[in-house]
Amino acid sequence: MDRIEHRQLEETLFYEKLPNGLQVYLLPKPGFNKTYATFTTRYGSIDNHFQPPGGEKIRVPDGIAHFLEHKMFEEKDGDVFSRFSNQGASANAFTSFDRTAYLFSSTGNVEKNVTTLIDFVQDPYFTDPSVEKEKGIIGQEIRMYDDNPDWRSYFGLIAAMFAEHPVKIDIAGTVESIAKIDKETLYTCYETFYHPSNMLLFVVGPIDPKSIMELVRKNQETKPFEAMGEIKRFFPEEPEGVDQAKMEIRLTVGIPKCLFGFKESRNEVGLQGEELVRRELATEVMLEAIFGEGSDLYQSLYDDGLIDDHFGYDYSLERGYGFSIVGGDTPDPETLVDRIRSALPKIQQEGIPTEVVDRIRKKKTGGYMRSLNSPEWIANQFTRYQFNGANLFQVVPLLESLSANEVNRRLQDHIDWDRFAVSIVRSQEAK
Repeated sequence: MDRIEHRQLEETLFYEKLPNGLQVYLLPKPGFNKTYATFTTRYGSIDNHFQPPGGEKIRVPDGIAHFLEHKMFEEKDGDVFSRFSNQGASANAFTSFDRTAYLFSSTGNVEKNVTTLIDFVQDPYFTDPSVEKEKGIIGQEIRMYDDNPDWRSYFGLIAAMFAEHPVKIDIAGTVESIAKIDKETLYTCYETFYHPSNMLLFVVGPIDPKSIMELVRKNQETKPFEAMGEIKRFFPEEPEGVDQAKMEIRLTVGIPKCLFGFKESRNEVGLQGEELVRRELATEVMLEAIFGEGSDLYQSLYDDGLIDDHFGYDYSLERGYGFSIVGGDTPDPETLVDRIRSALPKIQQEGIPTEVVDRIRKKKTGGYMRSLNSPEWIANQFTRYQFNGANLFQVVPLLESLSANEVNRRLQDHIDWDRFAVSIVRSQEAK
């Protein structure tokens, strides 16, 4: 077991790659009460076209990664939630574009809960009747999100930006796509993506790393896993520009919702490791300088009643895709977008001053340091960075070393009107 010291952050990480390929990271947090563990596979909603090692190329129905996540909690003798509950733990899971994570939090019975977490994820149990039953449950979930204005405006913007990439498809799929899922396809996806060599276990809390690592080693030694080759994933070629400049949806809303943003350039979406983190941080600082509450633009839009406290921004940069999303509720989407279109060229021309970059860097550094007190945040972010060849604990030193030049390069590169799209949700009655 390797011991990795991060002296600046006063954190010590323990790591071991087991013979079956499973990566195990343990972060002791003396003084904490809660332990949080995630068992994550590098398999998300965008992985709908792939070739299993030694197998044929296959295209699976949209939403199957999320469907599989649902089915994993079902066991031959009931469901695993009750077992976690009896052991004093709260369990959950989520599927994103890139990964599927299973997790628990508890203040006791940590070793028992770690064992339960690993065992249920490594013991799939699907039957034809239960798969058919799940289609009804997930179908209701999909219909519920179809009526959610925030969800529709979010995916409306992504769908406007991307012409071909599967990131434009709702993570849960559609009622029509999940109707095509069967038990055999679920097992194919499971056997391809849930091999230990494609997974990462992370445990953070008041733990003894030696005893937890020994428990995981022994657990994995009892389970036979054949060596796994490379999983080939296929993605269509995505045009540089957006697919549609504007997407509009009619729903029952009191105040219209308006999201806008820039699709990331193809030059940026293949980054990994430290380079990816630096690009991500520089973009976040740039967006905060333009759209953050301390910016002149934010204050001007707020004073004119075009935005409210829900206005915000986000940035995603992953393998194969990237985009910024800005916006919120507004009484007048067209005027808001016009104001953005007229303000950004001037900001690009003048650049972001060094003192503004320094102020935002310090603010973000403080935010990261506070987040390191949250086991949930650490676990979820740590796995995401590892899957991208990066290290969560690099973030603070990289943020501290970020220069105003890097932030201003992002201002010039990311703000490209050929890669700009708008998503509006307004009421049925609105003109």
